[in-house]
Amino acid sequence: MRTLKHLLPLVILCAVTALPAFAEAEGHGEGFMGGLAYSASDPVTFVAFLALVVFLLIAARMGAFKTVIGGLDSRSSAIAAELEEARNLRERAAEALAHAERRQQDADKEAEAMIDQAKADAKQIMAEARKDIADRLVRREALAEARIARAEAEATEQVRRAAADAAVAAARRILSEDISVDQFEAAARDIDRALS
Repeated sequence: MRTLKHLLPLVILCAVTALPAFAEAEGHGEGFMGGLAYSASDPVTFVAFLALVVFLLIAARMGAFKTVIGGLDSRSSAIAAELEEARNLRERAAEALAHAERRQQDADKEAEAMIDQAKADAKQIMAEARKDIADRLVRREALAEARIARAEAEATEQVRRAAADAAVAAARRILSEDISVDQFEAAARDIDRALS
C-alpha cells in the first residue's frame, strides 16, 4: 500500500499533464484558473511552471519547508522570549523606580522629622537659656540684697559703736569734770540721740 507521500507527486504529475487539455477546453478564462490555463497553453510558461513544481517537490522531499517553518517557529519563539524578557525588565524597572520613589519619600519624611526635632531642640534650649538667665538674675539680685542688708547691718553696727564710743567719751568727761547732775542728764540725752 502506498502512502500519501508517494501518491502526492503522482497526483501533481497527472494534473500537470492534464492542464494543456484543460486549457484547450476552457479558452483562457479569468482568475486563477484562467492564468493556469494560459500557462498550460504557452510552452515556455508551461516549462517554467513544471520546473517550479519540480523544485517545490524536491524542496518538500528534502524537508526545506520543515526547515523554513522550524526557522520561523524558532524565530517566533526567540521574539516571544525577547518580548517576555523586555516585559520582565520593564517590570523590574518599574519596581526599582517605585522602590526609589519610596526611598525618596522616606528620606524626605526623615529630613522633615529631623528639621522638626531640631526646631523643638532649639526651642527647648532657648527656654532653658531664658530660665537659666532668669535664675542667675534672681540669684544675683538676692546676693545684692544680701550684700546691701549686710552693709546696712555693718553701717548700723558702726553707728552704734560710734554712739557707744561717744557715750563712753561723754561719760568720761562727765565723770572727770564731776560738775553736776544736769550735765549727766545732757550727756544721757546725747547718748539717746546718738543711738536713735
